[in-house]
Amino acid sequence: MSTETIPMSKTHHGHSIKRVRDMLGIKQETLAAELNMTQQAFSKLEQKEQIEDEMLDKIAKILHVSTEALKTMSEEATINYINTFTDNENGHFFTQNCQYTFNPIDKIVELYERLVKAEQEKVALLEEQLKNK
Repeated sequence: MSTETIPMSKTHHGHSIKRVRDMLGIKQETLAAELNMTQQAFSKLEQKEQIEDEMLDKIAKILHVSTEALKTMSEEATINYINTFTDNENGHFFTQNCQYTFNPIDKIVELYERLVKAEQEKVALLEEQLKNK
């Protein structure tokens, strides 16, 4: 009876980073700026299967995940892990540097206010044209 060894599948570090980054809604430009590199350099980093521990530590710190998570995460594990980071108080992802998060309701209100203002300007123009006739 022979025993077969099943090779451990290696996690693609770059893909793990991209999954977490996408789920958190963080752009490459934001992470690249935090790491003092260009967006293009960060894009190449996300394509690498193996990334040095020092760089993984920096990225993990910015994303608020453990380095081990980036080294070993599968897609399903990533989803479960990210879901544990929601802040129960307001339903937003926990982030320490909130430069890349926003409240979608605020954006909707802002857009609505701009639309109302544009409509008011149109009405004023139409009223002015009617008076001139």
